[in-house]
Parts: sequence; C-alpha cells; structure tokens
Amino acid sequence: TEDFNAKYAIDEKRFWSFLEQSQEEEVEKLKRAPDWKLKVMERFHKMAKKYGVLRLLKKGLDVEDAHFTLLYQPPLASSGETVKERFKQNQFSVTRQVRYNLDNTREEIDMVIFLNGIPVATIELKNPWTGQNAKVHAIKQYKDDRDTKQPLLNFGRCLVHFAVDTDEVYMTTKLSGGSTFFLPFNKGHNHGKGNPPNSYGHKSAYLWQEVFTKESLANIIQHFVRFDVKAKDALSKRTLFFPRYHQMDVVRKIFGHA
Repeated sequence: TEDFNAKYAIDEKRFWSFLEQSQEEEVEKLKRAPDWKLKVMERFHKMAKKYGVLRLLKKGLDVEDAHFTLLYQPPLASSGETVKERFKQNQFSVTRQVRYNLDNTREEIDMVIFLNGIPVATIELKNPWTGQNAKVHAIKQYKDDRDTKQPLLNFGRCLVHFAVDTDEVYMTTKLSGGSTFFLPFNKGHNHGKGNPPNSYGHKSAYLWQEVFTKESLANIIQHFVRFDVKAKDALSKRTLFFPRYHQMDVVRKIFGHA
C-alpha cells in the first residue's frame, strides 16, 4: 500500500516501472532535469483532472518533447509479434486496503485495480458472514463514508467503482454522495435479476474470472468505456459510460461469432 501516492492517485512503483522498462528512450529525454519525475507527475495530474484517465490511457501523455504510451492495446488475431510483446509489457496489479484519503490517512478502500500504476477500478467487498451485502452496505459505504474530494474518487480519475459480495455486483462511474446511482452488474438468472448458481464457487466469481482478466480489462478500455458529448466540454458536465455485464457479453459473443 505504500506504493500508492494519494495526492496524484497513482501507484508510483508500477507507473515508473512500466515507463522505464517499456519506454526507456522517452524517459531519457527528460532525465536531464533533476525534477523530471515531479514534472511527469504534475503533468499527469493536470491532464487527468481536466480530461480523465480514459483519455490518457487511450492517447498517452506528452511531457515536453517526450510522449508516453500508458496502455499497450491487446493484440488482434492478425497482430504481429511486436504488438503481442508490447501488450505483455503492461503491468496489471491489485492492491488491498488502499489508503486514499489525504485528510484521513487511516481511511481505506478494500481493493483498487491498477493498469500501469493508473487506477481503473475501486472495489468495496462485503460478505454474508459479517451480515453485510453489496446492495445495501457496500453502496451505502460509497455514498456516505467515502470522500469524493480525494483525487482517487474524483469523477473520471477512476473508470468504475464496484460494490461486490459473494452473490451480486453493482457499479457506478460517478460518486456523488447520497445521490450516487448504482447499476447492477449481474448476469441475470431465469430472465430476472441476480446471478445463476455456481457449483464451483461464489455467484459473483465471473467478475474476476471474466471481467478482470488482463485481456478483458484492456478490451473494455479500448472498445467499451467512453464519455458522451464533446471532449472540449468540462469533465464535470460529461457522462462516463462503463458497459453493463450483458452489454459487454453480447457484443463479445457477436464479435466472436462473426
């Protein structure tokens, strides 16, 4: 957890490791300045506040005469070895009990998923053994107990926030206190809500078995997550879309069939 920088909402260890291993030539362009790392972090912070991390993941980050790719896209069936090798350079990671709050350093979020040090999803976990569930307790925690003024929880700074228990999953792309609106991220069961029984584990196991794989996360960012309206509009006036499970599933099935 000490790798996470709450001010810039970034896992610094993974971020620098990815850049220095995958784009050494671009890094060398900046190293002549003693404060080059601070320049990169400040530029990242400024652009993320203005446009959100989705733009940075898709278009990269320019710092003076250096350009950094922040996500290597997953290869297609027809892609060459160079594309495949670049994708392997991405660093996917997950951190438990992330201390994200600059004002209350003991406050923690259960899990955060990072891509090259950039947070893409936060997760609050509940389970029936403690008498809590996602629909009530995890969502309430996001609404009432999480400080959205902190960089990690600013709109657009993280792509999605999940409330998860052993049976169900809910999500939102924008935390706004008591007015936060969560949508189900469930498979559905018998043409209704919830998830089907799972003989091999939790009903919500599909979340990490299908959605949180490396290829799946990169594919979601590349093809599914998007902002509405024009890029020149203020971030606060835009809407960030993350696919519902059934939307993602049906598109992938149609694409696979074609």
